[in-house]
Amino acid sequence: MKYNFEDIIDRRSTNSIKWTKYPEDVLPLWVADMDFLTPQPILDALHTALEQGVLGYEIPSRHLFESVTSRMERLYGWKIEPKMVVATPGIVSGFNAAARAVCAPGEGILMQPPVYFPFLNVHENLGLTRQYAPLVKVTDDQLIHYEINIDAFEAAIDSGNAKTRMFLLCNPHNPTGSVFTKKQLSQMAEVCMRHEVIICSDEIHSELLLDDTKHTPIATLSPEITEHSITLIAPSKTFNTAGLFCGFAIIPNSELRERYQKAVGQMTLHVNSLGQIAAQTAFSGACDDWLVEVLLYLAANRDFMVEYMQVNLPEIRLTVPNVTYLAWLDCNPLLESGRISGSPFEFFLNEAKVALNDGSEFGPGGDGFVRLNFACPRSTLKEALVRIREALSSEPSRN
Repeated sequence: MKYNFEDIIDRRSTNSIKWTKYPEDVLPLWVADMDFLTPQPILDALHTALEQGVLGYEIPSRHLFESVTSRMERLYGWKIEPKMVVATPGIVSGFNAAARAVCAPGEGILMQPPVYFPFLNVHENLGLTRQYAPLVKVTDDQLIHYEINIDAFEAAIDSGNAKTRMFLLCNPHNPTGSVFTKKQLSQMAEVCMRHEVIICSDEIHSELLLDDTKHTPIATLSPEITEHSITLIAPSKTFNTAGLFCGFAIIPNSELRERYQKAVGQMTLHVNSLGQIAAQTAFSGACDDWLVEVLLYLAANRDFMVEYMQVNLPEIRLTVPNVTYLAWLDCNPLLESGRISGSPFEFFLNEAKVALNDGSEFGPGGDGFVRLNFACPRSTLKEALVRIREALSSEPSRN
């Protein structure tokens, strides 16, 4: 079936945070949801549920958990049992519950900035010590990518006079748009095993793989790592169901899983009934043809963006993401040359009328950056890039 991702869908008439946060003359390419229709099998399943007419309490079913286990085996050859899966109302709730289950007040939680900004608040929520093992930016002309300094990673363990209890991993990584290799994952996991650190891995973008990219769940590297891991997944980014708030924690270790379930109960976390229906449909395979096509469209959008910026915006460095639909733009050359001053986020919002994510919110290493969401019709992406170019130039842009 051929899907149409070019249609402009009116989201301002809804309560979309993406489209209502800023004035109507601003193009929003920030918060991470797609401006595409959710796959039809999910919409059909939701319509069927609504037609039944009763929206009462529901509990996650074994069938739902089996859809998770079946997908993990099909995608990665990872054999888990339904009892190892815990439903959560999304990934942010999931990693906050993990920190509550694993860490005691005053202990350390390790992360790799620049990183998804809700990571940065976990320590405040639970009275923990935040520890940083920053990723290393590598520049190749206009393009950038990030690497791991494994010595610095190990040096960050137990830093700030706090025992590290949990490593909060973002893989695939947001905002850099990359997956860690098996070698990188193994190196980090080995450090964590030596220091008795639990790994909580946010893998929500794991199916948004562009080109021939492969994803490896860190928990699959060895039986020992499996026993020391909490893996968080959800269909929400992949199948555009973010507003339905349904995710899963995969925890093979029974003692760790019991602690996690206790934390979920203490936090009174309940999963949206319609979210459960959407998740089961998404993971069933019924939407996989849609996924194939949307990934091709996203890769083409990324390529269009990279080519446009190389020709028209050479002073902005950028990643070429091989996963996710998020680009990480380094605007520091614009600041250093005096082309703009202050916050690039504010400049593009006020002068270009394009809303991006402020890089400073992603922690150390994010100053002077913005994050751009290219999961939109190409005409929207093109208009946003033209606006950015025109804001930086007194000459009309070339279309």
